[in-house]
Amino acid sequence: MKEIELKLQGKIKRLTNRTFKFDERVKDGWFSAVYFLKTREIVKDFMSDNMVTMQFFQKEHAVLCGTDEVIALIKTFADEPEKLEIHSLKDGDKIKPFETVLTIKGPYQSFGYLEGVIDGILARRTSVATNVYNVVKAAGKKPVIFMGDRDDHFTQQAGDGYAAYIGGSTGQATHAMNEWWGKAGMGTMPHALIQLFNGDIVAATRAYHAKFPDDELMVLVDYNNDVITDALKVAHEFGDKLKAVRIDTSRTMIDQYFVRNPEVLGTFDPRGVNTQLVFALREALDQEGFEHVKIVVTGGFNEKRIQEFEAEHAPVDIYGVGSSLLKIHIGFTGDNVLLNGEHQAKAGRKYRPNSRLEKVEI
Repeated sequence: MKEIELKLQGKIKRLTNRTFKFDERVKDGWFSAVYFLKTREIVKDFMSDNMVTMQFFQKEHAVLCGTDEVIALIKTFADEPEKLEIHSLKDGDKIKPFETVLTIKGPYQSFGYLEGVIDGILARRTSVATNVYNVVKAAGKKPVIFMGDRDDHFTQQAGDGYAAYIGGSTGQATHAMNEWWGKAGMGTMPHALIQLFNGDIVAATRAYHAKFPDDELMVLVDYNNDVITDALKVAHEFGDKLKAVRIDTSRTMIDQYFVRNPEVLGTFDPRGVNTQLVFALREALDQEGFEHVKIVVTGGFNEKRIQEFEAEHAPVDIYGVGSSLLKIHIGFTGDNVLLNGEHQAKAGRKYRPNSRLEKVEI
């Protein structure tokens, strides 16, 4: 059983290194800034009895993510972690600018070298979770599929997928993205499948359905840049078996619908996936009796673009979003703010107690 299931059942409070599988070189300081490693050595020789309180915050309204990972990191790599006192918010908590999300109290030499690693975990996970949350909010009650597999290094997929889950994404493109939260990747056909059938959308779909008959049939219909014609072809061929069609038209292309109907042009940008194309597709499907077929849109979507589609009440059923969700725009800072229980911090920083913090059991 995956740890996320145990957590959801209330049997454990936090995910552990059983889920995260950290690189053991963290212990050697391989991923820590060298000045932290030098400071650790100096403190061991000259100030080993001092107790510090390190505090972490950021400067945006955000959805926090990465706390389970950070706590697991500390438990795995700090010296004598059982002697540390840790207070933390939880993954999924809404946070405000400058709100303290985590404090660690103990000998600096035990955990201080992990400061930058902790900042990086919180920054990436919180950025992705917040991006996804904002996109999901913009989409209303419509599902958002996380499709960020091609937009960053593959080693980031598990953590990004978990952060997307925390942000509200219910479907993700790869198995790795689902690894930490216990689901399987989802997806149907790429353009490559249609290309291998010489551009014949019906033949490609027929083969797909023969090989994966239990899948909900969702067909990509922009390969020939004529989404309405191809959507109707597969709809007539598969009828009730067809569950959805997906449009992924390049932002540099104008669909053949507009070439055939130039009179509708002049008041909007006809390139790529646009609301007028979606309206026309919905109307064509409905007129042919395929009201049950859903419309999925992908390709360059972000919070702003989804808001525009929703403002126009475009008949989109599902949004697929990729690269915009991986923009890292939230940075965390760790500061030593107390020394042996007394205020001691760089100018402009101070201890900021937060009653929302929960004591972590080591």
